[in-house]
Amino acid sequence: MQQQFRLRNKADFARLRQEGRVYHSRFFTLSLVTNGLEHNRYGTITSKQLGNAVKRNRVRRLVRESVRHFHPKFVQGFDVLFIARRDVVGQPFVAVRRTVEELCRKAGLVESDLS
Repeated sequence: MQQQFRLRNKADFARLRQEGRVYHSRFFTLSLVTNGLEHNRYGTITSKQLGNAVKRNRVRRLVRESVRHFHPKFVQGFDVLFIARRDVVGQPFVAVRRTVEELCRKAGLVESDLS
């Protein structure tokens, strides 16, 4: 994922938490808010409750790869935050990708068929 598509600022994360619309699934909580830009920015939160650094980093990589795959088919102009839940640890890529797709459909981010 390119640098311009990543959420990095603490203020952006705080704005998502306060103003964002929230959608839930078994593996993630998705928070979404408009950003006024011509592209989406994505962030992932993995707390220490998920496990050690290896497990947290794997979850981040799986989410980033899923988003990279679907990004061109999303409606642009949003900040999107994925907050990982404990159940996602140890899941295969296919399950994570399917959950990311379902959450994004539920949130109305899908512009065209994601297949």
